[in-house]
Amino acid sequence: MNNPINRRVFLNTATAVAATMSAPAVMADGHKKPRVVVVGGGAGGATAARYIAKDSKGAIDVTLIEPTRTYFTCFFSNLVLGGVRDIQSIAHSYGKLASGGVNVVHDWAIGVDRDAKTVTLAGGGKVPYDKLILSPGIDFVDGAVPGWDTSSQNAMPHAYKAGSQTELLRAQLLAMPQGGTFAMVAPPNPFRCPPGPYERVSMVAHMLKETNPTAKIIIADPKAKFSKMALFQEGWADNYSGMVDWIGGDFGGGDVSVNPHDMTLTIDGEVNKVDVCNVIPAMKAGMIADLAGVTDGNWAPVNAVDMSSKADADIHVLGDACSQGDMPKSGFSANSQAKVCANAVRGALTGSKVFPAKFSNTCWSMIDTDNGVKVGATYEATAEKIAKVDGFISKTGESADVRKATYNESVGWYEGITSDMFG
Repeated sequence: MNNPINRRVFLNTATAVAATMSAPAVMADGHKKPRVVVVGGGAGGATAARYIAKDSKGAIDVTLIEPTRTYFTCFFSNLVLGGVRDIQSIAHSYGKLASGGVNVVHDWAIGVDRDAKTVTLAGGGKVPYDKLILSPGIDFVDGAVPGWDTSSQNAMPHAYKAGSQTELLRAQLLAMPQGGTFAMVAPPNPFRCPPGPYERVSMVAHMLKETNPTAKIIIADPKAKFSKMALFQEGWADNYSGMVDWIGGDFGGGDVSVNPHDMTLTIDGEVNKVDVCNVIPAMKAGMIADLAGVTDGNWAPVNAVDMSSKADADIHVLGDACSQGDMPKSGFSANSQAKVCANAVRGALTGSKVFPAKFSNTCWSMIDTDNGVKVGATYEATAEKIAKVDGFISKTGESADVRKATYNESVGWYEGITSDMFG
């Protein structure tokens, strides 16, 4: 169960579920090939588009709609903040997907007509589909943090959509005065990458330890506990003693507001002047899922067996945007769900074999140089949800050799999953 993962192992595991030839079908409207439209080119959408195009061997027309020409992975973006990687190391293009048979359209999807089965583009066109896969990632809940909205994201970055926000937050951190204060407003559950905010604190502390060793870090957190809590708190005590102050929900961490103009963070009535403030608000499914009418107001409920929407059997929702049960919202989860979905969609459209749905996830986090920890599990599809079967987590007090091996494992996984996504 808890075996090391490298690029080769990840890719071999990833492709094991999809080896059956498919045959072309003629759709009811006379179109010679079934059409799959995928909205969102991240870990879920890019993987689904690639697998359907690759495994159908041309029997299905696959269109991927993604506004950005360069995709920056949110996973590993914290390592950019810490100076462990550079921004280009998490940047990926869609050229190999296109050469692999996916019609890549760089535009915004702004509407879905479920009766006509079309997706409307910001550029004015409409793209027809027989099956629609939505993997739009996250948007933020308006008003989740009083004083903050997306118009404030330059003054107080969220950096929870990687790319320019990642670069902005790093620049602000590097410009902090000596002995200054970095503050984070952590999000409530559920949210993208449960260990993400705390790995971010670790990486910020890693960088400040070198450049600004008397700086302070404040975390205002609405939660009483968080993913890998014991591991992170051990790591902060061992590597960044006295630098990190975590204020949980039991101590007022959920009673916060910000003032981007004055650069203040108010926690339980106490006003704190800060130099850099990273606001990570409450999250919901990307807007196109709501526009398609497949959300409950925040997330999109799906059937575990094939990731189909509970509101429309011809729409599937993957990754961060969906409400599916026990899996965390992570890049690994989205990639795993995408392969199950791709297999089911291909089977529905071509009559090829559909394998039983099985899922897995691992989330790695870097605490300091060559110091990685992880948590993960395997899952199965039940009638009610994606249900956890078993799991594992790193232990406190592990040796330096174990932690280094875990970090190296995460690097191999990153190479593997990005190859799996983009070809």
